[in-house]
Amino acid sequence: MRKSLRHDRETPAAAAEARVRYALEAAGCRFTRQRAAVYSHLERVDDHPTTDEIYRAVRRILPTISLATVYNALEALVKSRLATRLTYGDGSARYDCRGDDHYHLRDVVTGEVRDLPAEFDPHLLEKLDPRLLEQLRRAGLEVTGYRLEVLVRCREGAKPLPVAAS
Repeated sequence: MRKSLRHDRETPAAAAEARVRYALEAAGCRFTRQRAAVYSHLERVDDHPTTDEIYRAVRRILPTISLATVYNALEALVKSRLATRLTYGDGSARYDCRGDDHYHLRDVVTGEVRDLPAEFDPHLLEKLDPRLLEQLRRAGLEVTGYRLEVLVRCREGAKPLPVAAS
């Protein structure tokens, strides 16, 4: 009797869906096709889009999705640590699904945000001021991480913002 060979290898799309499903459910959130579509969009883009930009893009795939559903999907993705909300002093927010520590580049005119193509340095704070972390500790503060954003203004004829390799 001949056994048929079964390939149990998951496709990349199935593996990504399983990872999203697991993270959402571990955070107490349901997995939905709308949440999967929002995450899929975040994975595909080079910049860090706003909620409205995500809504317009996902609507091309799911025409009946509402803006409220996109907001709820983003909240669930942030809660499950599949995405990060990048907030700014003006109240705007952009979303990033890259999970590793990295820096950002933001165009101060357009608001566009991209990953900065530079290696993350976990010791940058000590390099900026060797006394800083101790001063913060003495003040009762625990540093849990940091963010660095390089602000740019693109001159006329400038090349597009660079894309960092993830």
